[in-house]
Amino acid sequence: MTGRILAVDPGELRLGLAVSDELGMIARPLLTIRHTTAEEDARQIVEQAEALSSRLIIIGVALNQEGLATPQSEKAMRLIERLQRLTSVPIIPYDESGTTQRALALGGNDNQLDQRAAAVLLQDYLDAQAP
Repeated sequence: MTGRILAVDPGELRLGLAVSDELGMIARPLLTIRHTTAEEDARQIVEQAEALSSRLIIIGVALNQEGLATPQSEKAMRLIERLQRLTSVPIIPYDESGTTQRALALGGNDNQLDQRAAAVLLQDYLDAQAP
């Protein structure tokens, strides 16, 4: 299936966004949203998804070592609920465990860490979907 996929790495202060190519094979960092309110964060994500004609939105959900929900993952699930009220684009949670550490290991500008973490998350998802 073709079409861009938008990924979000939600954090306390910032939300990193990444996008795939049209073929859904390669992820790249897109931008960082500074957290203001949950409603405004969701509105900005939907705005980006619509501008990119995204066919899917992936939301990073931080699970613990046993694969169970954490306070951070519960916030991510609330973000998904907000997004679902604002858009008809399908939204799925995806385990983001370790994405920030892997993004740090890649180096680069610290101002882009959140969007690089979103790109790592998205590339993990894309690789898992590959035949």
